[in-house]
Amino acid sequence: MPTSIITTDDLRDFKLELLDDIKKLLTKQSQGKLKKYLKSAEIRELLQISPGTLQNLRINGTLPYTKMGGIIFYDADEIQNVMLANRINHKPD
Repeated sequence: MPTSIITTDDLRDFKLELLDDIKKLLTKQSQGKLKKYLKSAEIRELLQISPGTLQNLRINGTLPYTKMGGIIFYDADEIQNVMLANRINHKPD
């Protein structure tokens, strides 16, 4: 098995590429250019909820969704609107 020697220049180049990729992702996120439609697993991760809770939110009409070919998609903008509509502001005493 041949070995490869990694130099500090290689590591610096890798670091710069990684930072550039992270900057691009953050720029896309700040411009709202992330995915338009999310799958169930992505919604569960985003909202930190179980599959059963997600199913209940669909059944009771809390989360709008589209089903195509057995795959359920959620519009990211609609999820954001639901979160804002259900926001609770407590007034300080």
